[in-house]
Amino acid sequence: MNKFAKSILSVSAAAIVATATLIPAGLVNAYGDNTGTQEGRPVYSLDDINAGKLGDKITFNSITKDGKIGDERNFVGARLTSGNASVYNANEINVEDGQTYTIRLYVHNNSPKGEDAIAKGVGVSFSLPTTVASEQTIIGYLDADAPVTPTRYWDEVTLKSSDDFYIEYVQGSAQYRNENGTFKLADTVINGKTLIGYTSMNGEIPGCFKYDGEATIQVKVHKSVNAKVAKTVRIKNSGAKFGESVEAKVGDEVEFQIEYVNLLSDEVKDVMIRDVLPNNLEYVENSTYLYNSNHKEGILLPENTLTTTGLNIGSYKAKGNAYIRFTAKVVDNSMACGSNQLVNWAASTVLGKVVKDDASVMVAKTCNDTPVVPNTPAPTTGKIVATGASDTVLISALGAGGLVSVVSYAIVSRRKF
Repeated sequence: MNKFAKSILSVSAAAIVATATLIPAGLVNAYGDNTGTQEGRPVYSLDDINAGKLGDKITFNSITKDGKIGDERNFVGARLTSGNASVYNANEINVEDGQTYTIRLYVHNNSPKGEDAIAKGVGVSFSLPTTVASEQTIIGYLDADAPVTPTRYWDEVTLKSSDDFYIEYVQGSAQYRNENGTFKLADTVINGKTLIGYTSMNGEIPGCFKYDGEATIQVKVHKSVNAKVAKTVRIKNSGAKFGESVEAKVGDEVEFQIEYVNLLSDEVKDVMIRDVLPNNLEYVENSTYLYNSNHKEGILLPENTLTTTGLNIGSYKAKGNAYIRFTAKVVDNSMACGSNQLVNWAASTVLGKVVKDDASVMVAKTCNDTPVVPNTPAPTTGKIVATGASDTVLISALGAGGLVSVVSYAIVSRRKF
């Protein structure tokens, strides 16, 4: 592999991930590693690497001059998802309410020795803030097993606004992209190391620009809020994970979960939670349970007012949270033939402000509604065309595509790996 790594003079734009990084002047870089020294890990120029100064050492994101993204220590950046896919802001970005932003974590094994210098145990993770503020800093971590040195790297990007806001991770948006394509990453990449790789997500990445890539997630900005409310659902007693929607049939019981988190810096009292059930979902009495720091195993709430006037679930300090679970039954109250989306809303009211979220139960109803015409003989050939209610049209709100566009660029002739 050495001969290949040393001889390549150019790279096809279709075979790389390349994005520019915008670094505003005068900003302090917030990158680091676990070398244990104030100076941090040794850094190199591209000329240093080509001159063999790295030797047999395997290190990541340590090229400070002529790297694909400039100074590789600034490996975490942000951009508006619907904006220019080729430019990331490396240190800070101004954000707007309701917009979705892509967070990038660039990964490059700096060794020029290709498959003779495979780093193992390579994984990434993102740490997201969970409170309301006018500045929110996201930290990206890159980890690898020894003898890679350092074994942990981090960098951060700050989202800023003139108003307080909180950021919500877009479920299912995590992915890793390299010349082999785009690989789905688990949502556990938030606060948990998730393996990445070259041909598969096995934690192995060879050295050289050919094998670089980038992990991305998406976050959504919410302003003027004081709490997080997340609504999910599953089939009762199924043992399945809670999700945004579930398929059910008439007669099934579904279990809803409402998560509440206090995003203010102060304690809030008398938090009200109310759930709004749609037609064809009926609340099952005496099924509401509250889980919080005082009731970690859950406590049955005797009031059956969650779906009417609402429930007071008490007081919560900053970052304090609670879960409310209850059961509803799928019924047929003039349900339409075809597909039905039963949307269930949950709302939190704190200090006069309301925060909502929803989950859906999908029900398919089959109707045998062949019309009968009195005194008319049945046809001897052909088929009777069934008439009746048309299928309900369902619209799924899909997140904006997170694929990072590849940017064509020329590589200078002295780039040898």
